[in-house]
Amino acid sequence: MRTTIRTLEKLKRERRPITCLTAYDAGFARLLDLSDIDVILVGDSLGMVIQGHDTTLPVTLEHMRYHLEAVARGSERAMLMADLPFLGDRDVATALEQGGALMRAGAQMVKVECNGGHVELVHRMVMAGIPVCAHLGLTPQAVHRFGGYRVQGRETGAADRMQQEALELEQAGAQCLLLEGVPEALAARIVHGARAPVIGIGASPECDGQVLVLQDVIGLTPSPPRFARNFMADTGSLQDAVAAYAEAVRNRSFPVSGVHTFG
Repeated sequence: MRTTIRTLEKLKRERRPITCLTAYDAGFARLLDLSDIDVILVGDSLGMVIQGHDTTLPVTLEHMRYHLEAVARGSERAMLMADLPFLGDRDVATALEQGGALMRAGAQMVKVECNGGHVELVHRMVMAGIPVCAHLGLTPQAVHRFGGYRVQGRETGAADRMQQEALELEQAGAQCLLLEGVPEALAARIVHGARAPVIGIGASPECDGQVLVLQDVIGLTPSPPRFARNFMADTGSLQDAVAAYAEAVRNRSFPVSGVHTFG
């Protein structure tokens, strides 16, 4: 039986951390299922990890569908989340069309890189039957606007704005939030103010769950980001590395405050 949003909500209520990893093909999807990973994210990170680009911007809807369908064929247990690709949020009609295509390809939730201007778009997607995870903070599709992969929300005004945006997106119907590259204290404030599950990456140990790119976990990234950890170095097999990641998230030994998070 697949994990659902109700499962994630129950885990949040019971303060049991949610485990999430990326996967882009059937083989790794099976591996993640064997380790009881709760959520598989078919991320547009595939543009960098699989295709070799410097950013996620070249990833198209067809790329996302191809990899999502492969993951759906390989997974039976994990909840499947997929990224809305760059410019898929340019208007409501496009978001509905592309979000619907991802749902038909096997997604149970669509992740949208958000800011305060996405409230109506998220509401319309949810009303159309597309569950939404609102991604806040360091949103990689905005890398050129940010001037690089930079932590977001360090200034007081920006932090207050992000906290308000998280509240408004949840009120608009977002059933999950994802915080990336956000100062630890701000992430904790958002987590404690949200009813929806909050998944972190480079955010806070207080998040309801954690996500990493699989290739970072198994040591395939030459220069991994600060918030990642190579679990393969301590284990020696792919299966053991994924299982070790899942256990570390569940027992809250990962992430480590100040080591995998930002001030």
